[in-house]
Amino acid sequence: MSDSLSIVSGTIISTNSNISSVAKNPATSPELTLCLQKTVKSKREAVLVVLNNAVNTFGSNHNITFANSLGAEDMVLTDIILREKLAINIFSLDTGRLPTETYDLIAETERTYQTKLNIFFPQAAAVEFYVRKNGINAFYESIDLRKSCCAMRKVEPLQRALKDKSAWITGMRAEQSATRADLPVQQYDESNKLEKFNPLSDWTEQEVWAYIRMFNVPYNQLHDAFYPSIGCAPCTRAVAVGEDVRAGRWWWEDPLNKECGLHVKK
Repeated sequence: MSDSLSIVSGTIISTNSNISSVAKNPATSPELTLCLQKTVKSKREAVLVVLNNAVNTFGSNHNITFANSLGAEDMVLTDIILREKLAINIFSLDTGRLPTETYDLIAETERTYQTKLNIFFPQAAAVEFYVRKNGINAFYESIDLRKSCCAMRKVEPLQRALKDKSAWITGMRAEQSATRADLPVQQYDESNKLEKFNPLSDWTEQEVWAYIRMFNVPYNQLHDAFYPSIGCAPCTRAVAVGEDVRAGRWWWEDPLNKECGLHVKK
């Protein structure tokens, strides 16, 4: 787990966010053809319909919340929600082990949109107990220890963020991984006992990045260094061209079971 370099299409790039990459990921700068721009604009309108229906159905008093993981997809939704001034609360989770670039994005987002994100942190006592008992990087040692780490750093703060809400919104896409292949636009979240919306379910990676370029949306600079999916720094690496977009998350585990617990069905 200590290797800090990865070979991507014949080029050495860093899997450590403190080392600059040599190559730039072409996926983050798609050619903005007229056809692609038209598709993105059409899909943006479809997302607006989903979000407005959600607000109208589940209450306009900020009773709906958006879980912004600060990935490319979530920045698209952040832009739509704030640009359209929708009555949707936005929150993010700070696990305590995020890359520096993610913190930079939080600050840039707040400057760009003149807003403050609601940040939820893990319980300090739980983190101290876990580290004291298991070690600082115990999540590498077994799936159970990794899931326990995700539970205290992500799942528990999420549950606090969703308390007393009627519905929540995510930036998940169906093509992201095998675990999300049948992702619907709307579903009942049995784990959290509230409605869940995935407005970008049918979007492609190309469409996400086309939107970001068309609307000049802030994004995590690690995406340019072949990090299509970004979580905690120790559990995220760069991916090779052609790899699954979530291949760099918990890369030492079976891809059919790789989720942190935020979106797992009971």
